[in-house]
Amino acid sequence: MTIAFYDVSVASFLQTTKAVARVLDKARAHFEQQGSDLQDIVGARIYDDMLPFRFQIASVAQHSLGAIEALDKGLFLPPRAPESLDYPALQDLMARTVAGLGELDADAVNALEDRELIFRLGQMELPFVARDFILSFSLPNFYFHATTAYDILRMKGVPLGKVDFMGRVRIKR
Repeated sequence: MTIAFYDVSVASFLQTTKAVARVLDKARAHFEQQGSDLQDIVGARIYDDMLPFRFQIASVAQHSLGAIEALDKGLFLPPRAPESLDYPALQDLMARTVAGLGELDADAVNALEDRELIFRLGQMELPFVARDFILSFSLPNFYFHATTAYDILRMKGVPLGKVDFMGRVRIKR
């Protein structure tokens, strides 16, 4: 069985980023109904030594659209989430991520599969081939941060379930 690089990367990213965007909308409605300060949510963490909610959302964007863009550039830098990101900015970031992923051409993405790129963190550099970068680094990070964002919202009382996390599955049509 052969699976196209686009399908394991962009199609998977789209399923989850769309779900994250809907979860952000659902959470915002919940918090506004509860009278919660959205800025408190942006800084929320599961545990003190973990990065806050805003970083989780920024990482979902960086490890999806940012990862595909990095393949074209040959360089991936870790995500950053400035303190200035408020809840509406996170919603906008996710909307731009979904839109950007939706604009990618499948043939162009498939052509990137054998490209080489460097992951750079400070002085450390890790060399990758695109398919290995996506499958062994970007996708695991992407799902970790999407799950952590979801968990923070659940911890804060947002009524979410597995279907909210999974989003729209790709069924036979």
